[in-house]
Amino acid sequence: MDLDKSANLPKTYLKNNWFSKAVLGERVCLNRQNIEIPKHHQPMINILNFISFVGLPFCIWGLIQLNIWPTLSGVILVILGKMWFLDRMIWLYEEMKDNNSEYRSWL
Repeated sequence: MDLDKSANLPKTYLKNNWFSKAVLGERVCLNRQNIEIPKHHQPMINILNFISFVGLPFCIWGLIQLNIWPTLSGVILVILGKMWFLDRMIWLYEEMKDNNSEYRSWL
C-alpha cells in the first residue's frame, strides 16, 4: 500500500471529506509545539475538551446505576463536545494548510 510519508497515512484513505480533515486538524493540533497554531483556536479547544470530559462521569455513573438519564446526558455531552471539537479541527486544518506547505501536501 502506498503511504503518504508526511502524514503517515495510506494515500487511499486520504479523501477530501469531513472526517479526513478532522483527523488532519487533530494532527496539526498535536504538532502545535513545533508549528504554532493561531491563538483564537486554543481557548475553544480547551473548552470543547472540557465539555466532553464533564460528560464522562455522568455516563459512567449512569451505567453503574443502570439509570438511563445520567447515561444519556453523559453520552450527549461527550458526543456533542467531540463533534464540535472535530468541527473546530477542520477549521484549524483549513486555516493552517494555507500557511504551511507540509500541511497542504497531506490532502
